[in-house]
Amino acid sequence: MTIRVLLADDQALLRATFRILIDSAEDLTVVAEAADGQEAVDLAAAHRPDVVLMDIRMPNLDGVSATAAICSRPELTGTHVLVLTTFENDENVAKALRAGASGFLGKGVSPDDLLSGIGTVAAGDALLSPGATRTLIARFLAAPATDDFHALPDAVKTLTDREREVTALAAHGRSNADIAEQLVLSPLTVRSHIQRAMTKLDARDRAQLVVIAYQSGLVKPHTQPDG
Repeated sequence: MTIRVLLADDQALLRATFRILIDSAEDLTVVAEAADGQEAVDLAAAHRPDVVLMDIRMPNLDGVSATAAICSRPELTGTHVLVLTTFENDENVAKALRAGASGFLGKGVSPDDLLSGIGTVAAGDALLSPGATRTLIARFLAAPATDDFHALPDAVKTLTDREREVTALAAHGRSNADIAEQLVLSPLTVRSHIQRAMTKLDARDRAQLVVIAYQSGLVKPHTQPDG
């Protein structure tokens, strides 16, 4: 199955470079290019790509607002946004995750990591390394968002004890294999718990589940799980 990618960046040269790289992969193809955020929203609606490679700083509509617009559309639930950012000092990363982005990469990413990241996001997994989860998520998402976020504490109460435990570990950056080893479960069972938690909390992917875990208070930013 070929993963269909929409490129959204205001720099034509960068888009051309990404297109060459992505089209060189057997299982990836670029279906459209957007030079600003509004065009990204329009083209996402028209092409329904699997992944939108989204720059944050763009004219007309910035990448965060474009991400929110794409992720809020019911017909685009199968479209995942992968944000490109300067990473180290960009607090818009947190806003993009709240808006529904599935992950983020620095613009200095290696070609192999970019292609791998697109595949990861297309599969519905979060492109959040354990280090990124512990630092960026905890740092930027510790304070609740000012807008109304759909994952309220009452929704968290619908989770079983095991689902809550697995979600908390995932929010601390543990992989399914790590969680399985700690809880003496199979990775498949862990994945099932993650999927059920996502369904109950209306999270479109693992990245948003992590956001919910922090914003609902299920996980505190400066605590570490046992084990």
